[in-house]
Amino acid sequence: MKPLPSLKNLYYLVNLHQEQNFNRAAGICHVSQSTLSSGIQNLEEQLGYQLIERDHKSFMFTAIGEEVVQRALKILTDVDDLVELVKNQGEPMTGEIRLGCIPTIAPFLLSRLVKQCQASYPQLSLLLKEDTTERLLVSLGKGELDLLLLALPADVTGYHSMKVGIDPFKMVIHKDLANNVHEPVDYQALPDESIFLLQSEHCITGHAISACKLGDSRKVNPFAATSLHTLVQMVNSKLGTTFLPQMAIDAGILKDTDLVVLNPPGDSPFRDIGLVWRQTTSRIRTFRTLGLEVQKLLQQKIDG
Repeated sequence: MKPLPSLKNLYYLVNLHQEQNFNRAAGICHVSQSTLSSGIQNLEEQLGYQLIERDHKSFMFTAIGEEVVQRALKILTDVDDLVELVKNQGEPMTGEIRLGCIPTIAPFLLSRLVKQCQASYPQLSLLLKEDTTERLLVSLGKGELDLLLLALPADVTGYHSMKVGIDPFKMVIHKDLANNVHEPVDYQALPDESIFLLQSEHCITGHAISACKLGDSRKVNPFAATSLHTLVQMVNSKLGTTFLPQMAIDAGILKDTDLVVLNPPGDSPFRDIGLVWRQTTSRIRTFRTLGLEVQKLLQQKIDG
């Protein structure tokens, strides 16, 4: 049998590729820079190909090196899943789940989810990360996260997903301006640049535009907010209106404001909420059980 590359050396290679710096990668791996460098050289000798081109000041990954990194990521992720399966003896709702969540859901749902899981599943630990959909999917693919809580639709090609509920959209506007807006809302009656939205990297912007049938871009203000809380501040200053998800309203984002809630155009516009995980995971029972817990929370919020 041919000698196989060690997982340790594959781990060194993946972290060097991620950090693009020997010193930082060595720090993450908790080894010296020379140990990391020797491990990668040993990997090259075992494989019989050069993975990195080096000189005294810089380095770059070769084409085959890039391919090996991607294969190594999958191998390390599968090994992590195997270890979790054995450690938890196949029992669901035990061990750690590295859960990623988008900023337009995390502040309004995660704390309640953690409390609910602590009460119902004391052997389960949720490790949380908040980021944009695009970056969370990258982390999931690299094995840095186990599970994502996202707003759908999103491009989750190559992953499994589970819809856990819906989150309706509402329009909010300052009470002093509300008399000028009648339901059902007619966008054409709104002033140009009077609708405030999040930056395009936040998926809720596209979801809201699509669900609420906002087709006239002239109505959208060029200012793009970084968070829902910023949108609330802008609208509370009587600068216009915006769309907010129901879960944010239920969580009290409008507290201490003079904003009122309106129904936007469209057939009860909403976004889907779902869980996403890798197809190769061994923890499907755990993820589906957690999905049912999220489902309960969303129903509680919507139903009152």
